[in-house]
Amino acid sequence: MIREYSMENRGKEIKIVGILGGGQLARMTATAAYKLGLQIAILDPAPDSPAQQVTELKVVGPLNDISMIRKVASLSDILTLENEFVDASLLREVESDGVLIYPRADTLGLVQDKLLQKQLLDSNGIRVPRFMAVSEKEDVYKAGETLGWPLVLKARRNGYDGRGNALINGPSSVEDVWRRFEQTRIPLMVEEFVEFKKELAVMVARSSNGEVAVYPVVETIQKNHICHMVKAPAEISPESLENAKEIARKTIEVIDGVGIFGIEMFFLNDERILINELAPRPHNSGHYTIEACVTSQFENHVRAILGLPLGSTSMVLPTAVMVNLLGTRSGPVNIKGLRDALKIPGVSVHIYGKKTTRPGRKMGHVTVLANSIEEALDKATRAAKLISF
Repeated sequence: MIREYSMENRGKEIKIVGILGGGQLARMTATAAYKLGLQIAILDPAPDSPAQQVTELKVVGPLNDISMIRKVASLSDILTLENEFVDASLLREVESDGVLIYPRADTLGLVQDKLLQKQLLDSNGIRVPRFMAVSEKEDVYKAGETLGWPLVLKARRNGYDGRGNALINGPSSVEDVWRRFEQTRIPLMVEEFVEFKKELAVMVARSSNGEVAVYPVVETIQKNHICHMVKAPAEISPESLENAKEIARKTIEVIDGVGIFGIEMFFLNDERILINELAPRPHNSGHYTIEACVTSQFENHVRAILGLPLGSTSMVLPTAVMVNLLGTRSGPVNIKGLRDALKIPGVSVHIYGKKTTRPGRKMGHVTVLANSIEEALDKATRAAKLISF
C-alpha cells in the first residue's frame, strides 16, 4: 500500500527535496525541481559532484553512512535517491525516524537484490529470463545442466553498465569466472543467456497517490555494456509497443514503486518480451524526454514523490535520438568540439560537469528531435562525434 502524500496534505509545505547521490541524474532532477520552486539538498562523497555544483545545501560523505543520511534528511522535507546502492536497511532506520523516502526502503530492497527482483516478477506472472541462485561453484554446473549453456553469472547487488556480469560459455569456463567473482564475496545468481532481437526500455512514473504515467517504448543500443544510443520510439509493431507499456505498468505496481523507474527489456525474435532489470530512479534511457516529451522523466519523478499530478508523456515530435557522450581517456576534462556540434540545427547538448574523465565514463549526452528517425539519428551521431573530453 502507498503511504499517500501530497504537498497539500502533509501538514507543512514541501520546500526542500533531499537526494542521496550527486551525479548527473541528481543534477538533472535538481533542474526539474527548481522549475517547481523547490530547493535541493545533496548527499555525495565528492564535494564537486555534478549535483553539488548546483546547490548550496550539500552534505559531503558516504552514501551508506546513516549519520550522513540523517544529516541530509535534517535539511530536507522529503528524500529520494539517485541510485539503488544505498542499503535498504539504512533507509528503513531513517524511515523509522519519521522521514518520508521515495522510493520506499521496502521497494528498494526488492529491486537492489536482482534475485529477489526476479523472484517477485516471476511470481506475479511477469516474464523474465530463467534464473537460479548460486552459492558455490558446483551450483553453476548444475544451473548449466538445467538452463543450458551459455549462462550469465551476475552479482545480485551493485552491478551496472555490465559491471558484475560475466558470460560463461560452457563448463570449461566456470572455474576462471567463479574465481574472479568469489573474491568479491557478493551473493551471486545465474541467468540463461537470451538471444534477443532488440533491447527495449520504458520509463514509468507512479505517484504517491497511485497515478501512473508511461513513457514511449524506446530501443537502447549498447556498446561494451554501456548504453550508447536511445531511439524513440522503438521500431516494433504497435501491438508489441502496447504490450511493453502494459508490462511496465504492471511491474511498477507489483513492486509498489513511487517515483520514476526504468524498466529494461529484451524483445525476442518471436516478439515475446522479458524483463531484464529494473532501475528505481531516473534512467539513461529516459534522458531524451527532457526535450522530446511534454514532461521530462526528471520532472515527473519530482511530481510523483510529491503527490502532484503527473505531466503528459507525449512526444512533441514523432521521433528522437539520444547519444551518450563517453570519455575516451583518463585525466582532467577539457571539452572540445562543442561549438561545432551546436552548429548542427536541432541539436541539444548536455554536459554533466564532471571534473575528470576516463574511458567509458558518461560525460554528457546529445539529443535530436525530428520528423523521422533517420534525420534524428544522422544529426545526433554527427554531433556526438564532434565532442570529446
